[in-house]
Amino acid sequence: MNAPPAAPGRPGTALLRRLREPAPPQPERCELCGQALAADHRHLVETELRALACACQACTMLFAQAGAGGGRYRAVPDRYLVDPDHRLDDSAWEQLQIPVSTAFFFRNAALERLVALYPSPAGATESELDPQTWESVLGRSDLSAHLADDVEALLLHRAPGRTECYLVPIDICYELVGRMRLHWQGFDGGAEARADLAAFFERVRARARTLPEGELP
Repeated sequence: MNAPPAAPGRPGTALLRRLREPAPPQPERCELCGQALAADHRHLVETELRALACACQACTMLFAQAGAGGGRYRAVPDRYLVDPDHRLDDSAWEQLQIPVSTAFFFRNAALERLVALYPSPAGATESELDPQTWESVLGRSDLSAHLADDVEALLLHRAPGRTECYLVPIDICYELVGRMRLHWQGFDGGAEARADLAAFFERVRARARTLPEGELP
């Protein structure tokens, strides 16, 4: 004899099982072509919106070409550079007027100016930066000469006795912003946020290659 149907308003056995067992996470997909992405996929910058888009390898290669798509999207490079000869002392940091120990700077082509941002509990906070200050502190450095508009940033981290400066992909800067927002506690961020920040910069140091002397942009 067939089992009676489930009473109206009551879920059947199969539905109950699906509710108890969470659905497997759906893979991220390329925001241009819809292809499934690996966890370590690349990104594009939608330049007018200053927004990141997840991208497959094919779309990344397409928009790595100068002028592709009318410049609406630009592929984020994956290079990390450091210049050991570029020193920033405490007075230089004070000129930048950044209230926390970490900040990043990039050139925005649409705005035709430099943008300075730093992580905060509310996300990426923009700091006003006088063009003359940028020029005197960072603008004449070899790293700045290599900086690609919109898709790369100079990432600064102030530690006791020194300030580190790296040229990095812009997407890892926003990754850092997200991590700090997730872990931030109290007024100064708390121990968990500080530990995560330290681990983040360890990874940046491990990936950064020294800028060869005399290398042209």
